[in-house]
Amino acid sequence: MMTTIPKTMMGIQLIGHGGPEMLQYRDDIPVPTPTPNEVLIRVSAAGVNNTDINTRIAWYSKNDGSSSDASWSGNTLVFPRIQGADVCGTIVAVGDNVSTKRIGERVLIEPCLSESNSQPLNSPWYYGSECDGGFAQYTVVAAKHAYAVNSPLSDIELASFPCSYSTAENMLTRANVTSLDKVLISGASGGVGSAAIQLAKARGAHVIAITSPSKNRQLLELGADQVISRDADLVEALGENSIDVVIDLVTGKQWPQFLRLLRPGGRYAVSGAIGGALVELDVRTLYLKDLSFFGCTVLEPEVFQNLVNCIEQHKITPIVAQTFPLKEINKAQDIFLKKKHVGKMVLKVSEQ
Repeated sequence: MMTTIPKTMMGIQLIGHGGPEMLQYRDDIPVPTPTPNEVLIRVSAAGVNNTDINTRIAWYSKNDGSSSDASWSGNTLVFPRIQGADVCGTIVAVGDNVSTKRIGERVLIEPCLSESNSQPLNSPWYYGSECDGGFAQYTVVAAKHAYAVNSPLSDIELASFPCSYSTAENMLTRANVTSLDKVLISGASGGVGSAAIQLAKARGAHVIAITSPSKNRQLLELGADQVISRDADLVEALGENSIDVVIDLVTGKQWPQFLRLLRPGGRYAVSGAIGGALVELDVRTLYLKDLSFFGCTVLEPEVFQNLVNCIEQHKITPIVAQTFPLKEINKAQDIFLKKKHVGKMVLKVSEQ
């Protein structure tokens, strides 16, 4: 180690499944030590996202809220847990197998992990779920998941990218979106939706965004070619067989309309179900139209570097709706859940 590292740090610990009271601020948490393949990062900023809240309330459980399968991976969550998957910070120490030249790098953490504690994982983990994340002054991660980023953007702006934008880029990658495609994005004003607009436009696609009318102007400014109300009859407004790709972050009651909108050979990618997880599928539509469905969670290997490249090439713009001190995480999550904002809520962890 080439810099003085304190023995304890401040952070937010999740102590159990439940409401906001399960998040406890502490200033005596031991600073983690990097194992041979890991780096220690001083966290500057960390974004708020649905995954942290879903994990806290045991939303991922398919057993009537049982805590036995309530983590992102379907396993039992270990408490206390430091959440936080949207992380920007600086490498301040490295493990034995990592070059000391990396000390001082400003990095973004890839939230979908294939290695932890210097061991390969049999199935992927999510940062801040199966292991501690970034809602603290310091965090460790495998060096391969800490991506150097060279950008004039602030740490707060950079912290708006990792989860939302990698999720969006992964969906576009899985659905093989190109400049020839007409893409429909649900939940387009949220973190992933607004990211998907920008990243789809970076690929040259024609983008139609579904949102509430009050957010139309903001999404058009982001690059959407057309905006449609989430309460509209989508088939009537757009026409059957008019869409090449649906990027769905909502599901819910509109879901059958998406299949009617897709042209024969169309692609449907999903990575969220805030509108309702259970939908009605007419399997005949699936096979008679030769549709392809993509459930998107684990990032394809090239996705995060592609995202960093887009940041460095100024192809995408950070959208920070509001910032809060880390201590005010409950306030940030409460405002986040009201869904009145466009972009990301970001917590300030350490001074830049």
